[in-house]
Amino acid sequence: MTQVRKKDPLQPDRCAELLGALAAPERLKIVRFLLEGEHTVTEIADMLEVPIVNASHHLQVLKISRLIQGKKDGRFVRYSLSAGVLNEAFKAGLPCDALNLGCCQIMLPAKDLNQLNND
Repeated sequence: MTQVRKKDPLQPDRCAELLGALAAPERLKIVRFLLEGEHTVTEIADMLEVPIVNASHHLQVLKISRLIQGKKDGRFVRYSLSAGVLNEAFKAGLPCDALNLGCCQIMLPAKDLNQLNND
């Protein structure tokens, strides 16, 4: 008799991928910054006070993990949180600044933009 393996609801591989993508302080700041809406790489680099190439690297990691998405707007790319990243938390009754990763939820306290640069 063949045993049917049940799918693990934790999805440990996907969970580890998402947590790894968020493991850098800069990437957490980017996600929190995108809570307010779309931003370009220049705006994100300015917020982080890093060169554009560094911000682009962090955006690429978040994009590969499917936490954010980029939308071409003329010669610029506008980055935003991927659809569903906040929706699932909202449906679960969590504040709109909670990321639901499926395996866990991360609360990202909203901050005044002036305070973001002081972290």
